[in-house]
Amino acid sequence: MKWRIGSLISFFGVLYIALVFQLYNLQFKKNALYEAKAESQQVASGVLQPNRGNVYVTDKNGNRIQAIMNKEFSLIYAVPKEVSDPDVVALNVSKILGLSQPDVKAMLVKTNDQYELLKFKATNEEVDAIKKLDARGIYIKKQQGRFYPLGTLVSHVLGYVGPVNEEEKKEGGYSEKGMYGIEKQFNEELMGSMGKVKGDRIVYPQDGRDIVLTIDRNIQAQGEEIIRNLVEKWGAESGTVIVQEPKTGKILAMGNYPTFDPNNYKEAEMKDFINIAVQSLYEPGSVMKPITMSAGIDSGKITPDTAYNDTGSVTLNKRTIKNWDLKAYGRTTMTGVIEHSLNVGTVFAQQQMGDEIFKDYFLNRYTFGEKTGIALPGERDGNVSPLKSGQAVNYATAAFGQGIAVTPLKMVSVMSAIANHGVLMKPLILADEEPQEVRRVISEDAARKVAEMMVSAVYVNKLAEIPKYQVAGKTGTAYVPNFGGRGYSDDVVNTYEGFAPAYDPKFVILIKVERPKGAPLAGQTVVPAFKELSQFILNYYNIAPDKPSER
Repeated sequence: MKWRIGSLISFFGVLYIALVFQLYNLQFKKNALYEAKAESQQVASGVLQPNRGNVYVTDKNGNRIQAIMNKEFSLIYAVPKEVSDPDVVALNVSKILGLSQPDVKAMLVKTNDQYELLKFKATNEEVDAIKKLDARGIYIKKQQGRFYPLGTLVSHVLGYVGPVNEEEKKEGGYSEKGMYGIEKQFNEELMGSMGKVKGDRIVYPQDGRDIVLTIDRNIQAQGEEIIRNLVEKWGAESGTVIVQEPKTGKILAMGNYPTFDPNNYKEAEMKDFINIAVQSLYEPGSVMKPITMSAGIDSGKITPDTAYNDTGSVTLNKRTIKNWDLKAYGRTTMTGVIEHSLNVGTVFAQQQMGDEIFKDYFLNRYTFGEKTGIALPGERDGNVSPLKSGQAVNYATAAFGQGIAVTPLKMVSVMSAIANHGVLMKPLILADEEPQEVRRVISEDAARKVAEMMVSAVYVNKLAEIPKYQVAGKTGTAYVPNFGGRGYSDDVVNTYEGFAPAYDPKFVILIKVERPKGAPLAGQTVVPAFKELSQFILNYYNIAPDKPSER
């Protein structure tokens, strides 16, 4: 009897120890495994995913308009451990969702896996087909995703989100990330922080922050419509429009054509994602002439009335520079140089300054060759290497905007400094960013005189004139370099820059069209476009006329 009791005690003792060991094993050794499984289940349910922040544009009254929001989409996913025949299911699912069969099978054979995303933002047709398939282990659920209610409007500024790769997904848990534009620049702020499973409790996610842009939806829409019509009319390669508020540096519009729909970005070509306004360089041509004049006037080397004898050409370093129309103008003032866009007269102005003064204004004050610092990804600095070579012809051609390359944003930023009475402002894209003065580049008096020269150019050439308003503007027609070779092609880039009202500007506009067919002059292409957009903005803001009487 005692033996039996002893045996029972030993048996239950061993059983108790085994139970304690099992509890220890479950609680500690396998804790991480169960937490991982629990977290995987929560990921599948979407509980741990934060809502990405919204992005807004505005109007003239400060009203917010949603440009990026979150919307409920259908999501198709697999629980691989429940899939009984991965080969057959992979074949059927891949056909329905347009995926690679080997890729789908690779996901389905992960037998211990609780969750594999197959398709986010699935179409109604794809959802219906998956339902009819009725495959075990394949599920459909609703989940928040990115939606762009404005379609193609502002797309180069906004960018889009795309799926992360497997390594990024394991590291952060997020299913999407910003790929271009604001979505990329402020990806971390917009995406918020993931939730986590800690033991038997959930630490809920923190949603991303909202962002408000300086972009005015109505000016943007008008600007994009104008450049689209311009590109299509002239069979051009591309078009760009930028509108800036010179006193604050706020970007009111920034668009390019061709464009893309961020809701269907996979249908666009890779080149269409590039924001030409900040990510592409070009030789701007004669819109640079007012900048050269501003340096000459501010340095005291010339005045608007300084005259020279225009012979129609000048030869430097065995290269001959001629006026665009191949004419000689005789005795001409600096104002006349801007009115008639004379290359030879601009070279004269540069020579009066000398190379060192000219370089100081271009490289140190206007900072051509440097980025503006706008809060957008991929901004390029300019190519001003010819100004460092020491050849006279390089300074001469740079003076009228050939031989050096800049971004359209840099060009409009520099012109805004003249419009802003000589003060350069940092371009802003975020509404809550305080205006930031970069530096005074020229005196108020010099800026006023250059504005007067540009007003005179508009009056003489008529095309950009707007009744009852004084408009300052300048054309630019530049030849496109032979990339990979020497010299220039027969293709041109047309640019127009201007501001109004001329002496108290509310906006500066740059309109650029690349390679219009037939190599037309800017007066035929971008000048009418500038006038149309200027009239719209003047009416939109209800800006009072500033012309005292018709000249």
